[in-house]
Amino acid sequence: MRVVVYGAGQLAQMMYLAGSPLGIEVQAVDVNNDTVVHPVSKSPLDTSLDQALEGADALTVEFEHVPEHLLEEATKTGKLMPSIESILVGADRVREKALLEGMKVANSAHRIVTHLEQLDECIETLGEKLILKSSRDGYDGYGQWRLANKEELPELKRALATLNLEKVPLVVEKMVPFERELSLIGVRNKQGDVRTYPLAENLHYQGQLHVSVAPATHVDDALQAKAHDIFVKLAEGMDYVGVLAVELFQCGDELLVNELAPRVHNSGHWSQSGAVTSQFENHLRAICGLPLGDTSAIGPSAMINIIGCSSFSRELLSIDGSHLHWYGKSVREKRKMGHINVTTDSYVKLGEKLHDLSQYLPLEYFPKLIGEAKRLKG
Repeated sequence: MRVVVYGAGQLAQMMYLAGSPLGIEVQAVDVNNDTVVHPVSKSPLDTSLDQALEGADALTVEFEHVPEHLLEEATKTGKLMPSIESILVGADRVREKALLEGMKVANSAHRIVTHLEQLDECIETLGEKLILKSSRDGYDGYGQWRLANKEELPELKRALATLNLEKVPLVVEKMVPFERELSLIGVRNKQGDVRTYPLAENLHYQGQLHVSVAPATHVDDALQAKAHDIFVKLAEGMDYVGVLAVELFQCGDELLVNELAPRVHNSGHWSQSGAVTSQFENHLRAICGLPLGDTSAIGPSAMINIIGCSSFSRELLSIDGSHLHWYGKSVREKRKMGHINVTTDSYVKLGEKLHDLSQYLPLEYFPKLIGEAKRLKG
């Protein structure tokens, strides 16, 4: 079987590695020049994009911001999974909010802003504490602004004055006093079968994911069931095929959907060593019409992003249960260079291993690591 992935980054690489044992060949498309490349070496393959699409059993994406003309051509083949509609929901917060509201899925109170003058009304209806998000192309903390009180509004308006809000509106949300950020990775195949992974707890720094722990601590069956039900409602409502990530705010016993990612997701990387079947294998199984794999956790796991640095000791692999995943990119500030997965059989041991891991890392690049190690050790 053959799968063509739009996008040639680390997620396509990890799909390639997961597909090989299944006999699934994965090719990638560099969407900057429409070239078909090898997902690991990034070297061009001796095939045109049209030939690759014709020879593929399934087409998919590794990120939401694939040029729409490519998605439209892929849709014509009848092989694109998830659908173009689902992908575009992940690429546009206005579409995303419309989907959540239409399906009556709880999310943060919000307004869509196309003119700066509307911000005054947002304060009246949502309150003074707001988070403003660009409806397109915002990720890892980019394209976001915060308002702590109405006295800051004039300065904020000046900062936003150069934006074309009629073309790219803002989604303005009431700042939610949530307890923690969770995410649920789930998968649905072409036959409509659904499986979800245990909830993961995510720690962010400057808008970027730094550490995930799965299964999240202090999650009872009721909370996991609520997250599963949210996933089923969304996946079935969109007739979704593949892995879908649902980012959530926990507010007491309630869950609010923050964002959707129509693809394999950073907060699911722990599943490579911490679950019976990884998110990457299950995504390929789903889009190729194969039975889904077991999503159970095999023990407490942590995923630690390596961001903006390459100067660390590979001796970290001396820690039992640790696995390094390197993406082979050139170093750049805030760029995800790789990640480390650590798996063991208790949260206390996981905390101890994270503390051990800190000895091999430049901690200025891992600001959440020590605190999470202490929390897990108790």
